[in-house]
Amino acid sequence: MIEKREPYSLVFGVSVFDICGFTDRNYRCNDSNPGKVKTSFGGVCRNIAECMARVGVNTKFISILGDDEAGNRMVEHSKVMNYDMSESLIIRGGHTPTYMAILDEQGEMVSAVVDMKIIDMFTTEFIDSKADIIKNSEYMILDSDRPDIVEYIIKTFSEDTKFILDPVSAAKAKTVKHLIKYFHTVKPNRYEAEIMCGFKIHNDEDLRKAGKYFIDLGIENVFITLDEDGIYYNNGSDEGKIKANDVKVVNVTGAGDSFVAGIANGYMKSTNIVDTVKYAIAMSTITISTEETIHPDMSQDLVQKYVNEIDWTEEKYSK
Repeated sequence: MIEKREPYSLVFGVSVFDICGFTDRNYRCNDSNPGKVKTSFGGVCRNIAECMARVGVNTKFISILGDDEAGNRMVEHSKVMNYDMSESLIIRGGHTPTYMAILDEQGEMVSAVVDMKIIDMFTTEFIDSKADIIKNSEYMILDSDRPDIVEYIIKTFSEDTKFILDPVSAAKAKTVKHLIKYFHTVKPNRYEAEIMCGFKIHNDEDLRKAGKYFIDLGIENVFITLDEDGIYYNNGSDEGKIKANDVKVVNVTGAGDSFVAGIANGYMKSTNIVDTVKYAIAMSTITISTEETIHPDMSQDLVQKYVNEIDWTEEKYSK
């Protein structure tokens, strides 16, 4: 008897243990500052995986962790949030990626230390050991932290699954620019899109030119995030912009991660592109309404409530 597998999406990337110190007043260099310290679990791909799980997407997440307290806590947290990290690479004696920042009384970062050395231990041999997990995924979400590994994955498994790219930053977008034709979906912001297209995006004409550039490469779905101007989308037949009005902004951190999770949700549920974008925007809107990177109440019901209640502005372009 053949075992029937439940369809899943796969996320591949880094998990980060975040430590942030917030000073109460008058930050002083070279001194101990009264304030508060918060810790949280982060990393673009880890955030995406958690957001996907929170809205009911069957999610597997391959990451790299040390066998330290932070790594162990992340694995336990993933079980609570219901995404599967069991295929991750655990490095004995390794340090889980950690980001430590100090912010002054205005919320501006004055110093930070990042320990990401462990991600160099991702190897092509490790990727090969996860071949079945990759091949059996409906979609695989990648960022550009390790462009050499991204290149190996998409060229090795291009016939087996569909790849979704979150470039993460304009600087990192440069490192994967030559690979974007292999992706089913790309989700750059305006500046990342400019890097990958090779021209500036000043207006709607430029925006549509960028969308056509990606579609002509063979990419099936393009989503360009435009901050307060909304989202541009193009799948070769449907093209337009969607914006949520009167949005409360507390902290924009994590907005892009939740948007990607919303895209994955739409794909797994075979939703049309407009409804997929609205759902993804709703997830981002929920995210930026709180100080947390992931809203503690993020769920299918909450997102659908936002979809129904948001005042939408929609613009469709004719071909």
